[in-house]
Amino acid sequence: MKALILSGGKGTRLRPLTYTGAKQLVPVANKPILWYGIEAIVAAGITEIGIIIGPETGAEVKAKTGAGDQFEAKITYILQDQPLGLAHAVKIAQPFLGDDPFVLYLGDNLIQGELGGLLKVFEQKALAALILLKSVPNPSAFGVAQIDEQGRVLKLIEKPPVPPSDLALVGIYFLSPVIHQAIAAIKPSQRGELEITDALQWLLDQQKPVDSCQLKGWWLDTGKKDDLLEANQLILDSCLSVSNAGIVDAASQISGRVSIGATTQIINCTIRGPVSIGSGCHLENCFIGPYSSIANDVTLVDVDLEHSVVLQAAKMIGIHQRIVDSVIGQRASLKAAPQRPKALRFMIGDDCQIELA
Repeated sequence: MKALILSGGKGTRLRPLTYTGAKQLVPVANKPILWYGIEAIVAAGITEIGIIIGPETGAEVKAKTGAGDQFEAKITYILQDQPLGLAHAVKIAQPFLGDDPFVLYLGDNLIQGELGGLLKVFEQKALAALILLKSVPNPSAFGVAQIDEQGRVLKLIEKPPVPPSDLALVGIYFLSPVIHQAIAAIKPSQRGELEITDALQWLLDQQKPVDSCQLKGWWLDTGKKDDLLEANQLILDSCLSVSNAGIVDAASQISGRVSIGATTQIINCTIRGPVSIGSGCHLENCFIGPYSSIANDVTLVDVDLEHSVVLQAAKMIGIHQRIVDSVIGQRASLKAAPQRPKALRFMIGDDCQIELA
C-alpha cells in the first residue's frame, strides 16, 4: 500500500500568504498542514509516500519536509507542471504507484479520526475504491455522492449546480490499481481538468465495487482564512500538550494548556490557553488569549492577541487594539505610528483583507 499526497496548487484563496509560500506549509498549531496528513498516513502503516508538487512551491515543500526520515517514511516528490486535476496527478504518478493500491490524500485537508479503520474496510472488501463522505451545508462546492438506503454509491457528480444530496467527497480516497484504467478512459471536464470524480463514476459504470464511509468527526479544507483559524482551534483543543522550555518571568501569568518553545522569553504577559508559542520568541507586556498559535522567532510587544495565527519571524509592536480572528504572515511587521488625528498609514499587498473596528 502506498500513498499519494497532493501538495501543488497556487492557494489563491489564502493570498497574500501564498504569494510567497505553499498553502500546505501554512502552520496549524505551529505545524505545517501537510505534515498532519503525512503523520496520519504513517500511523496507518503506510510508509511509501509520493507528494505531488507544483513548480511555484515545490522546492519549498521539498526543503521543509525532506526525504521522510522525520516521519519514519520514504517520500518521493513528483512534479505536476500544470494543475490539470486530481486524476491528472494520479496519472503522472503512475510510475511511482505501479500496480499497488494507494490512498490519495489532499494535502490541505484535515480530518478527525484515524485512517487505519478505513484501510481495513478497503482491504477486507477488496474494493476498487473507498470514498469518504461528509454532510456539508454547501455541497455544490464539492464533488457530491448520491447513495441508496443501504449506503451504496449510485452516482458521483463534480460541483453540481443542483446537488442530489448534501454528501460531499472528503479529500481522501482509497484506490486500487484499476483507477489507472478509469483515468485513461475519461476526458477533461469543462474546466479542462481530469476529475477524480469522473474516474470514480467510470468505475461505477463498469460495475466495479465502490463503497463509501461517512465521516462522523470534523473535516476541514484549510484553503481559506476562516477555515485555517477553525482548524487551529480544533487542533489546539484536541492535540496540544502543556510544556515550557522558555523563560517566563515572575510577573507573567499563564493559565490553561500552553506550550512554550525553547529560548522564548515571556515578560510581564498574561497567557490563557490553549496557546502554542514556538521557539526563539520575545513576548513583552502582552495578553495572549485562547486559540492563538505563535510561530518561531516572533516578537510581540504591547500587543493583545486572541484566536489568531502568527507566522514565523513576524513582529508586532505597540498595537493598542486587540487583534482577533487574524492570520499574520511570515516576517510581517505591524507597529503603531505616532498619533495623528484622523489619519491612517498603510502599506498593503495584493488581496489583503483589513478591518478597522
